[in-house]
Amino acid sequence: MPKKMKKKGNPSVHDELAGFDIKINTFGEMQTNFDIDKLNGFLNENVEDKKLQNQLDSTDEE
Repeated sequence: MPKKMKKKGNPSVHDELAGFDIKINTFGEMQTNFDIDKLNGFLNENVEDKKLQNQLDSTDEE
């Protein structure tokens, strides 16, 4: 079985997340170079929560 080829270069990201880096240390802890509150704020603005969408749909039907 051939080895996986490592990807070269940096992935494309949203402009607000430019420079974002995340690593997992030997203890399994995530280490990032962004503040968690700033990252959560970005996700709240740009990602739709599927669980909340289902709850909103069921209340509209009643």
